[in-house]
Amino acid sequence: MAKFLVQKSAPLHGEVKISGSKNAVLPIMAAALLTEEKCEIKDVPALRDVQVMCKLLESLGATVDPELDENNVDITAGSVLTYEAPYELVKMMRASILVLGALLLRTGRAVIPLPGGCAIGKRPVELHLKGLKALGATINEERLARGIVDAKADKLKGTTIYLDFPSVGATEVIIMAASLAEGTTVLENAAQEPEIVDLANFLNKMGARIKGVGTDTIKIEGVEKLKGVSHHVIPDRIEAGTFMVGAVMTKGNVLIKNVVPDHLKAVIAKLRECGADITMTDEGLVARGDVNPIVSTDVKTLPYPGFPTDMQSPFMALLTVAKGPSVVIETVFENRFMHVGEFNRMGANIKTDGNCAIIPGDKELQGAQVVATDLRAGAAVVLTGLIAEGTTEISQIYHVDRGYEHFVEKLRNLGANIMRVEE
Repeated sequence: MAKFLVQKSAPLHGEVKISGSKNAVLPIMAAALLTEEKCEIKDVPALRDVQVMCKLLESLGATVDPELDENNVDITAGSVLTYEAPYELVKMMRASILVLGALLLRTGRAVIPLPGGCAIGKRPVELHLKGLKALGATINEERLARGIVDAKADKLKGTTIYLDFPSVGATEVIIMAASLAEGTTVLENAAQEPEIVDLANFLNKMGARIKGVGTDTIKIEGVEKLKGVSHHVIPDRIEAGTFMVGAVMTKGNVLIKNVVPDHLKAVIAKLRECGADITMTDEGLVARGDVNPIVSTDVKTLPYPGFPTDMQSPFMALLTVAKGPSVVIETVFENRFMHVGEFNRMGANIKTDGNCAIIPGDKELQGAQVVATDLRAGAAVVLTGLIAEGTTEISQIYHVDRGYEHFVEKLRNLGANIMRVEE
């Protein structure tokens, strides 16, 4: 198993280019199943999750040509597809469920074991299935009780669907399914994340008719056929936010290139509340922590455009050394404070009560042996190791490999003292 060794580092300085978005490319790759023609996807990050999705699509009968060294993936889902996804791949990645709607449309059936991924909460698929049932699919309840989604549909028909919670995954699956359904679908209380906008842009290039994406009401007029296209994936806002936090908490000065500031409004606002200097330039976004003292603030995670749950653990890392106490409230996932124990091994002294964490701040942290409990927590303990005295040894870093392309190399280019050790 590989691990990271991190030592206290000088302030991060220099520039970093943000990769394509993990959370955007995975649904786009799944949506390529909706046409028999070739789709060329550009700016694809070379990540473990992307590799798993490539294998999953191949297992379903698609031809996949990944050139991840060039950040490109070509997908051709010809006329012969199988409807059953193999458990050994699905268990590795939550995003496997995204192929559900496309398989149902192409084959009339989809059989997918309930997927795995980071253990940050239940993340049920009830809303995905509610949407598909409203469109006319039938779900085998007996198999669902045993952990297998088995959906069938001769054809799907447009309807009005209200989501009880603005689930990103459910919104994406329903958009894909409705794009080739008969008639018009109106999706209310839809998720509004930029990654959903990117998916809709991809589908509209293919010939879909989707309007209202980026708001809570999306209208999809079904079409008969979609075509192959070429598409560039948006930059990863969570990777950008992680490097912004790293620059600020190390009292550094980093130019972040290939970033969309509008995707990070909530994160930028909170960093400025802490005293960070965040400036937009023609080259990108400059994050500085060497201008003012870093002070505490309170954070509450919310669906977009609120503060992203994926930035909660990296931002908490910053708050461990901010002056004064802070409160973090997690409202999206019920089990996303597992990193608190790892921070406390380093001296953070954080207290939790349900979905609330109290961070005393102003701590002098010490290096320790810690675990990357999930994807974003893994990045967060790396950042914490950069400001802790001594050496921080981080295990289970395969989580980090799922979501950050060339993470060690990018940090080292900014002056971080970090190395990857293969055991």
